[in-house]
Amino acid sequence: QLQLVESGGGLVQPGGSLRLSCAASRSTLDTYAIGWFRQAPGKEREGVSCISRRGGITNYADSVKGRFSASRDNVKNTVYLQMNSLKPEDTAVYYCAAAMTVLGCSRLAQSYTYWGQGTQVTVSS
Repeated sequence: QLQLVESGGGLVQPGGSLRLSCAASRSTLDTYAIGWFRQAPGKEREGVSCISRRGGITNYADSVKGRFSASRDNVKNTVYLQMNSLKPEDTAVYYCAAAMTVLGCSRLAQSYTYWGQGTQVTVSS
């Protein structure tokens, strides 16, 4: 069974950057599309970004477009979410999730089978 572990969260000032990592254990990630999701207290889970199995296709929510960038290194078995120009409204627990799809990726949570435990991102001065 695929296990995902997120890392890289923390406290950052507005305008700062963080890079989240999503690493897999017990399996390789190159057969999975990866989605990034976030959930803030009292809010619904939001699909932030996704990246296809080989990294050729990415998709972003309007709220992060131009600021966030998803990438992957299938040799290192790790997927990344680079977050720049962070805003207080980006504060949330961020999750990565994996879906065994042939083509493309999705920002819909129901498309994903495996989920990580989440990492907290706090943007505050």
